[in-house]
Amino acid sequence: MAGTKIDGKVIAQSVKDRVKKAAEELKSQGINPCLATILIGDNPASATYVRNKHKACEEVGIATKDHKIGADITQIELNKIIDELNSDPSVHGILVQLPLPDHLDEFATTSRISPLKDVDGLTPHNAGLLAMKKAILVACTPSGVMEMFEYHGIDLEGKNVVLINRSNLVGKPLYHLLLEKNATVMTCHSKTKNLKELCKEADIIITAVGDRTKFTLTADMIKEDSIVIDVAISRFNEKLVGDADYEGIIQKASFATPVPGGVGPMTVAMLLKNTITAASLSSQIGR
Repeated sequence: MAGTKIDGKVIAQSVKDRVKKAAEELKSQGINPCLATILIGDNPASATYVRNKHKACEEVGIATKDHKIGADITQIELNKIIDELNSDPSVHGILVQLPLPDHLDEFATTSRISPLKDVDGLTPHNAGLLAMKKAILVACTPSGVMEMFEYHGIDLEGKNVVLINRSNLVGKPLYHLLLEKNATVMTCHSKTKNLKELCKEADIIITAVGDRTKFTLTADMIKEDSIVIDVAISRFNEKLVGDADYEGIIQKASFATPVPGGVGPMTVAMLLKNTITAASLSSQIGR
């Protein structure tokens, strides 16, 4: 019997519905939630991502400020734009679309954002709070994965989780979020030995490699009734795919996410949620 598809579109809509109500409540208090985005250069994929984020904001009643900047901007000029947005009381969230052009420093850029407006959860301040179990603004994709578990009532306590990613965007934040739920987490990566055997022992596998030429998670690599969360998305053989062979895995797993339509929609939904949270924080400090 096939397992249950974790439908990211349905869960994301449930988050958006809550965000819309929260936005209406804030507006009744004279607070107009606002997200500012910064898009540098002419990367078509990045432009599409930003456009989709603006559309999602409009759907739930969040205002946006769009900053499209040429790829030749200097770090000093970019820092100035971020500083201006940090000091603008009408802006509650700041998102710099990644990746940046090679001449710009990603760490210096994300670190420049005020922690109170860091809706991507990437500043050292917020990453540190997450490690201390005190985070309010958490990286969107990891928090989206956790929302999926909660939506389906999946208890993580005592579960053995194999996490195949160690990035600042996905793996490291997820590690801390899973630990908070008392899961036992093994972080794996390109240098991990015997990955197939480790996956076979896992209750939950969360994979985010993003390169089918290097890694594919297949049904023979998972145990019966395990849970598979596929965070990756890439183009392979002219199709959008994740790391997992979904059609094979869903016949063996108890729950699994498809690609597309799984984790992807959750990332935008949690960005909206973070923006509302940041707007609420601003009201509490008199801004």
